[in-house]
Amino acid sequence: MRRVNNINQTLKPSSRFSEKSNYFFYFCQITASTWRPRWMCSDCDVCSGITIAKRIFTIEDLHSEGSTITMPRSGLGPPINTFTRDAAMQQSRRQFLKAGALGVAAASSLASLRSVHAAENNVLKVGLVGCGGRGRGAVKDALSADPNARLVAVCDAFPEIAASAVRGFKEAQAFGDRVDVTPETTFDGLEAYKKVIELCDVVLLCETPHFRPMSLRYAVDKGKHIFCEKPVAVDAPGIRSVMESAQIAREKKLQLVSGLCWRYDHNVKEMMKRVQDGAIGDVLSVRETYLTGKLWTRPRKEGDTEMMFQCRNWYNFTWLSGDGNTEQHIHSLDKGLWAFGDKPPVAAFGVGARMQRVEQPDYGDIYDSMGVVYEYEGGRAIYAYYRQQNKCYNDTDDYFCGTKGHAAILKGIINGEKVPKVESNMYLQEHQALFNAIRSGGQTYINNGEYMAYSTMLAILGRMVCYSGKRLTWDEAINSTQSLAPSAYTWDATPPTLPDENGRYKVEIPGVGPVYHQVVRS
Repeated sequence: MRRVNNINQTLKPSSRFSEKSNYFFYFCQITASTWRPRWMCSDCDVCSGITIAKRIFTIEDLHSEGSTITMPRSGLGPPINTFTRDAAMQQSRRQFLKAGALGVAAASSLASLRSVHAAENNVLKVGLVGCGGRGRGAVKDALSADPNARLVAVCDAFPEIAASAVRGFKEAQAFGDRVDVTPETTFDGLEAYKKVIELCDVVLLCETPHFRPMSLRYAVDKGKHIFCEKPVAVDAPGIRSVMESAQIAREKKLQLVSGLCWRYDHNVKEMMKRVQDGAIGDVLSVRETYLTGKLWTRPRKEGDTEMMFQCRNWYNFTWLSGDGNTEQHIHSLDKGLWAFGDKPPVAAFGVGARMQRVEQPDYGDIYDSMGVVYEYEGGRAIYAYYRQQNKCYNDTDDYFCGTKGHAAILKGIINGEKVPKVESNMYLQEHQALFNAIRSGGQTYINNGEYMAYSTMLAILGRMVCYSGKRLTWDEAINSTQSLAPSAYTWDATPPTLPDENGRYKVEIPGVGPVYHQVVRS
């Protein structure tokens, strides 16, 4: 089917639309008397308006409709032109007949393609696990990606965080009317994810990383489509569980999209394509930098058990976050893995320490800096540098060196020349990919399970060699039986690390092991 811009044939189509896609002619109602056109296909952008209804418009509708028809600019954004019935009547008879025919054809096409595209009233029920900043962002992106998606249930370890998130969602101008969460569908606790998953079609797994292998498996077992944030685990047993879950999801044809968002960024994808097409020859080495300032800490609240405090302050405990190399640096490490064809290294060794973030109990037991060499066959390597310290040199990028040149991926430079950039919202785009795949009727299938597991394991391997001071092979690391699980998943359970009488937690010292370690500043 030929692409049609809109009813008056004057607006240019978005360059982001695929030339191969079929577009159907219908409008979204955004106020009681205002309608906005939207294109529905497996590759479409979605209208940014608050949709309260949808309908097909035909030429007869335009002659009789007293409503205002608003025409937005290409892609997302507010309307730039308004057409009333009188303005529409001024269009040529030929344009109206063409538009009318397309409208009728679209109506019949929609009826016949319900197996490919969801019916107009086909709601996808969305559930959120983990109501922190990343979870709140994921809800915004998910509901922006699909106008027929509705948030029906949420959970968090702590009730006040879940309640605060729900209030914010309902007040959101862009999607608040599609938030159906009630007190009965707002849950809290360490196993509340089960209740959310049972109520939804699509689940957003944005909880503390330690719990992700369990919630992912439960979602797969229950037959749900999944958005799974990074990292997907904090230890090797968790990685093996995730890989099994991803395989089961593949067998069930459940869509599984990873929160490793650079994989969905238009500009990074273009850079990686050029590198993989030989722009710098064969990639010999990758230098990853994730050099930033300190992150947050959260204090113990009155009445908190030790388990509660550590779960509040989760980033600063290895068993919950995996350490910063796993929770943060994974974005960079993932691009290194991508550069080497998503293949794991042979072995790794590294150095690491905690030098600025040393106060306890605030900073728990994690490091604030690591440097790791990931060894690949043929002398190739990833050199990875992670640091979170204030008043230091900062840089976050991916530097590739090849047989014919070099590239800086985030800076968008290949062999000294800038690569033109386009508008890109990777957070929205990963959710558009998920929901479009769900609604494709089987034509599109996404399963990011393997690379999200390998990238997480790459980060875990880096932590293991820095903590231990050893050189470890990939096979040794991924087959490790070391589990970072607590005694149970209740608030009175014993976490894997406990403070001494001075509030100090044991810290891994390379070549020594975990010891109570105190840094005294002069």
